[in-house]
This record gives sequence, C-alpha cells and structure tokens, in this order.
Amino acid sequence: MSANGHIAQLRSVERAIPDLARLPRPLYARAESLGAGSWTPPHQHDWVQFSYAISGVLGVHTSDGSYFAPPQWGIWVPASMQHQVVTSMRAEMRSLYVRREACTWAGERCRVLEVTPLARELIKSFCLLPVDYPEEDSGEARLVQVLLDQLAGLPEVGFSLPLPSHARLLELCNELIESPERFSSLGDWAQRLNTSEKTLMRLFQRETGLSFRGWRQRMRLLTSLNALESGDSVTSAALSSGYDSTSAFIAAFKSLFGFTPGELFKHG
Repeated sequence: MSANGHIAQLRSVERAIPDLARLPRPLYARAESLGAGSWTPPHQHDWVQFSYAISGVLGVHTSDGSYFAPPQWGIWVPASMQHQVVTSMRAEMRSLYVRREACTWAGERCRVLEVTPLARELIKSFCLLPVDYPEEDSGEARLVQVLLDQLAGLPEVGFSLPLPSHARLLELCNELIESPERFSSLGDWAQRLNTSEKTLMRLFQRETGLSFRGWRQRMRLLTSLNALESGDSVTSAALSSGYDSTSAFIAAFKSLFGFTPGELFKHG
C-alpha cells in the first residue's frame, strides 16, 4: 500500500507515458491492451484525459481519492492533475486526450462517467482517424465536435473513494483498504485515535463527505470489482470484501452501481 492511500499497490509492469510536448490536434486518441498488473508512475500533463475501459477494471489514483471504471465506464482526469493509472488484470483501454481550450466546460475534479452507446460509437470512429486528421470545415472535425459535445453530457456515477487528509485517519483508512474483510467499528477507531465516537464521526464526514459506514461500504464494493471481473463467484467476492451475506452484498452493490454484479458486467 502506498503512503497516499491508493487501493491497488504498484505491481510489476510499468507502462510508458506518451512523450508529447503538445497535442497535434484538439483531440488525440490512444488504444492500449494492458497486461495484468499494469501501472503508470504518478504524472500529470497539460491536457484533459478521458480513460475508457472496454474490458477490465481501470483504476485512477489521485491525492483526493481513488476512482474505478468497470467495462464501458470511463474516468475523466482534469489537466495538470497528478494521477496514476492501474489495472489488476488484463484490460482494453481507450484514452482521449483533449486540449484545455477544446473543453472549457470541463471541471477541476476527477469523475467517473457512464459511456453512452452513442459516445461509444463516436469514440470507436474517432480512434480510426489519423493523428493529424483534417481540421477546419471537414467531416473529421465535425465528428470531433460531436464527440466532445457527447463527452460534456455523459452522466456521472459514484465509483470513487474519497480519502481523508488527516494523517491518522488516512492511516486507518489504508488498513481497511488493505483488508476490506476486516471488521473495525467506529468505536474501535475512536479508541485508537483517543477521541470520542461523536468527534470521529464529525471528522470523518468533514474529511471524506461520507459517514464512516457509507465510506466503508463503498470501499468494500469498489474492491469487489476486480474479483468479479476476474471471474470469482458473487459469494466469493462478497466474503473477500467483508460481507457475511451474499444477498446483503448484492443489495448494496445494486444500490451503488445501479446493477447487480451479474447485470453490471453483462451490461458492460
């Protein structure tokens, strides 16, 4: 576990970061087949990045938290934000790099977005274009504009795990991330931090925007994605992520993702 609270540890396959001084066009595409355990070192660039998982589960880690994209979801990374991309299994990824001036509507925070069928087909079509596609009044330029318009309207989903900046609280969060099946009550945490449960509850809400219970549930559900994508049974994924009841796991999973585990990956 890295010191800043990333869910996935760095593994053995480091991916090269494109050596680009600037983007040749307002929109630039990369298609990658990532091996299990691929990762990039922390980095940042002057353009926006949208990483889209065709298969596998992508993870993007920032100082604010961790973001996860199951198949057919994507992660929006603002320009100049330091981030790291990881996969714990084989994954097919499509990345779009966008000049700042081409997406002035983009916010300043990382987001996970659902890729609509239309956006998916536009991304496929754009990836077939040459890097130096014609600009001005061309069919290629119009396709790019339509794609950017679609990206601007993609619905956001809550596949993120905010992390506290409070050092002791972050340390305890990291312990749970490393062992999601471990049971630790709010009282246990309060005792370790030498404070009251009420004070800790307020601190947790202020630091993460979530209650302790809500944060732990989201963490467990997000850590279950890799197990499910790799073919583990729902029961096995539930137990390894800290659930004693498969039915409770499925209900919580559907509440966060909008699908049961089987529906989510079939949907993807």
